[in-house]
Amino acid sequence: MEAELFPAYRERVLAERDGLREALGDVRAAQDGALRHLLSANADTEFGRRHGFARCRNVDDFRAAVPIADYEALGPWMEAAAAGRPNVLSADPPVVFFKSSGSTGDSKRIPVTREFMRTSFFPPYYAAWANIVEHHPEAVRRPDATLNLKHDPAPAADATRSGRPHLGASQVDFGRAFGERLAAEPGSRAPWTTLPSFVDPADHPRRDYVRLRAAMAHDVRCVIGINPAVVAALPHQLVQWWPRLVKDVYDGTVDGRPGPAPDPERARLLDRLAERAGAPLPAHVWPRMEVLFCWTTGLASLYLPRLRESFGPGVSALPAPAAASEGFVAVALDRHPTAGSPAVTGGLLEFVDADEELSPGSDTLLCDELATGGEYHVVLSHVGGLYRYALGDVVRVVDRAGGVPRLEYAGRRTLSDAAGERLREGHVVSALHGATRATGLEIRNATCRVAGRPARPGAPEPGADGPRRYAFAVEPFGRWSQQESEAFARALDSALGGRSDGYRAARASARLGAVDLHRVAPGGFAADWQARVAGGTRPAQVKDRVFQNDDAAWHRLLGT
Repeated sequence: MEAELFPAYRERVLAERDGLREALGDVRAAQDGALRHLLSANADTEFGRRHGFARCRNVDDFRAAVPIADYEALGPWMEAAAAGRPNVLSADPPVVFFKSSGSTGDSKRIPVTREFMRTSFFPPYYAAWANIVEHHPEAVRRPDATLNLKHDPAPAADATRSGRPHLGASQVDFGRAFGERLAAEPGSRAPWTTLPSFVDPADHPRRDYVRLRAAMAHDVRCVIGINPAVVAALPHQLVQWWPRLVKDVYDGTVDGRPGPAPDPERARLLDRLAERAGAPLPAHVWPRMEVLFCWTTGLASLYLPRLRESFGPGVSALPAPAAASEGFVAVALDRHPTAGSPAVTGGLLEFVDADEELSPGSDTLLCDELATGGEYHVVLSHVGGLYRYALGDVVRVVDRAGGVPRLEYAGRRTLSDAAGERLREGHVVSALHGATRATGLEIRNATCRVAGRPARPGAPEPGADGPRRYAFAVEPFGRWSQQESEAFARALDSALGGRSDGYRAARASARLGAVDLHRVAPGGFAADWQARVAGGTRPAQVKDRVFQNDDAAWHRLLGT
């Protein structure tokens, strides 16, 4: 954020936060208003006419008229819009199409209209920065005060058949694309956002190195990742590149090319600090760091406490919104460590119990009908052209604030079901927490997969590899003895049974064997993250995986 814009930016951010707080005083009225807006705006579209938007007067009418749909069902409408056919899903033409960052890859084309940005996106988007602006203003007052690892501008965007840009949300400059100068993300105008001419934009590791080297010359106070795996990779990159980085600081170069003024004194100080600590830490490079901004739930909830320490003893970790390329679900309007309030003004939010199969005719609940402690599929509708869209995410109600549920991200809705256990990501993460509490052991990261083979049809005995079981790759924090590893595996197996009736039944009937635990060498998950980036995936898209289906990644983690 340019310094001269900060007062106006602060005013806008806090105003949007206060507007959402006010709307939460009457959730039903806010949701009814959002529904009326999308129905009236798009009643004369192809989708609106097909589904009788003009006849819908309330939520019940809308539910009866429009089935719940995933991308496969709504995709043909989106493809028609991407091909340039007007008035398909929205009266307002799409300006860009977002690529989805979900588990199905980057092939989705999510339409993004100006009306969607104005009414559904910008209010929660601005409000999401309120805790930083209000409590850590120095972290966003200068462009170079924030290292934004999420911001990933595309040198040449893909395009749809109609010529509209098709790119990830992390690649869009909202300020330029939608004419809102204040919408530029913190850190998106930092000096290192423009790459030197000698760097190939497709060479992600070198881009990361050059950005990190440039940021070392500035007083960075905030790191934005959204995806916490990007933030977790930064300490690993420092270790990996330390001699090269220190030499660049000493010589006044950037990857050996002319750069800032040489600073031998700082180079020697950094080396002394790293030697004293046993390894370089972000806190050595940026001693006035204040805040990390990323998702704080899921697997990140296991490693964030130790990760935060590496950035400095007083660093806060603030939760990024529960959101996807398709829209916002919840935004933290206070300093709750994991959860946010529902984004009730941006669209209609519906929920289905996460233990139920999501189908076109599933019964849904509204925000004020959710139970504390419950986990739910999210169904989203908004004026940009998504109608009863199954987002693919599961959220958990952690508590209520002012009578309104606060929601945290609990994982993708993906099920692992080898023997009727029906494990969700949330079950696995919760069980890992249970095992750490039961044993007193800490872990840096974990992933799992089904191992073994089922019995042959009609045969009572298991396959050659024994009964199916869950194999966990776990990176310990510190050293574990063999006895501690065995105790952790037993505690994890028990915790999985305590969180999933299906898992407990599958274990009792011997359809599943006991957990098989593999210890990952220190730095193994960070090295795997780096390998995936080196393989061509944009860093912002390389995420933690609860269920590991990539054989190459699994064998990298296990060193096999």
